[in-house]
Amino acid sequence: MPIQWKEYSSANAYDELITSHGRARKAAQQAIRYIGSLTDEELLERRDAAELAMRVMGITFTVYSDQGGIDRAWPFDIIPRIIPAREWRITEAGLKQRATALNMFIADIYGEQRIIKDGIFPGELLAQSVNFREQCLGVRPPLDVWAHICGSDLVRDRDGELYVLEDNLRVPSGVSYMLENRLVMKRVFPELFEDVSILPVDGYPTRLFDTLASLSPRPADYPTVVVMTPGIYNSAYFEHSYLAQQMGVELVVGSDLLVQDDDCVYLRTVGGLERVDVIYRRIDDLFLDPETFRADSMLGVPGLMRAWRKGHVAIANAPGAGVADDKVVYAFVPEMIRYYLDEKPVLPNVETYLCMDDKQRGYVLANLDKLVVKPANESGGYGMLIGPASSRAEREKFAGLIQKDPRNYIAQPTLALSTAPTLCDGTVEPRHIDLRPFILSGESSHVTRGGLTRVALKKGSLVVNSSQGGGSKDTWIVETAD
Repeated sequence: MPIQWKEYSSANAYDELITSHGRARKAAQQAIRYIGSLTDEELLERRDAAELAMRVMGITFTVYSDQGGIDRAWPFDIIPRIIPAREWRITEAGLKQRATALNMFIADIYGEQRIIKDGIFPGELLAQSVNFREQCLGVRPPLDVWAHICGSDLVRDRDGELYVLEDNLRVPSGVSYMLENRLVMKRVFPELFEDVSILPVDGYPTRLFDTLASLSPRPADYPTVVVMTPGIYNSAYFEHSYLAQQMGVELVVGSDLLVQDDDCVYLRTVGGLERVDVIYRRIDDLFLDPETFRADSMLGVPGLMRAWRKGHVAIANAPGAGVADDKVVYAFVPEMIRYYLDEKPVLPNVETYLCMDDKQRGYVLANLDKLVVKPANESGGYGMLIGPASSRAEREKFAGLIQKDPRNYIAQPTLALSTAPTLCDGTVEPRHIDLRPFILSGESSHVTRGGLTRVALKKGSLVVNSSQGGGSKDTWIVETAD
């Protein structure tokens, strides 16, 4: 075996590809055998080819923490994360179940609020929710679906079980990188795609378009769908433009659209105004419509909410869907599944402590050195405390933040996230990973075959976000002979 594999050890966590005895897991055997047969020089040549492909394809992301915000090449590791298809079928069922319950919850919250009246969900949580939109009360979007695109983050603990870490229901990002990772891997390891039964992911743009088209308020063979972006300075602009191009629809900014006196939305084109049926928006609620939300927004469309409320245009994800994109609300998802679906949750939550509860807050404050503390509505890995890696001063700071605004914080055990072999400076070492599959909900539901595997490239780090120094891997769902 080449030198880069000889020191590999998976003893400190559950490894996705290699057992604690140093053997390849069944679904990974062919890939590991082939990659392990390459010389050090050959493997590094493949890595360099992948990096070149990323640059040529223009795959970038923006880091706002850098001075002025700069575009960086997408960090990518060429050793895939591999999951057996048999396990994935269970995961897929659990994700569909979860998305269904979350959509029923959002519809209920903006409707009869039965879950509050029946004492399952605390009403005070809603009163203090930063993503609850009173303007959405009484609205029934097409198909009663609010979160059409959901990205749920999954982690595997030391016990090998998959847990849902959080649900992203506002403007979840990352699917374009999942698709591009696959294209790069096909260039770098074409022979593996001939020999290994890897389930495809390239049908996602078509499924996304079909999901969006199914929301159209007008009967039409080919409704007008647009992707609405904040513009080129947004960190996910690459994804916005990529998905629009892949679906064959217009990429627009707010000023490209207008609402006429008939309360319909129109696209300005060189041939005149064209009515828009569906908007896949990648803009936060508060910037969508200056008439309804922030009057100073230059990104939105005046009157857009009026058109949406009257059913003249569909918006995905629907305004207000973020009420369920809250780490405190997350803790109640298993109860939502039981309440709305009368089913046992297929995928478990990570144990979660709510700082708004006096008893749970006391436990959190006494154990900050052991827990991960998260604000309810931040994303990108910002604003967290990772207790075991924190200083006394950081813990004292978070204790003050929690006591000042307990509703805004939750805490979870520090999980021993699963690892996967990762090429690091010429050697293969374990690095912690998570997974973001994407669930589409419309006339039917669809889960990507795998998702975006994010990897913490810093040794020992548990933070996988690209904005915090993380990278990604291609995710292979592999059929194996029973």
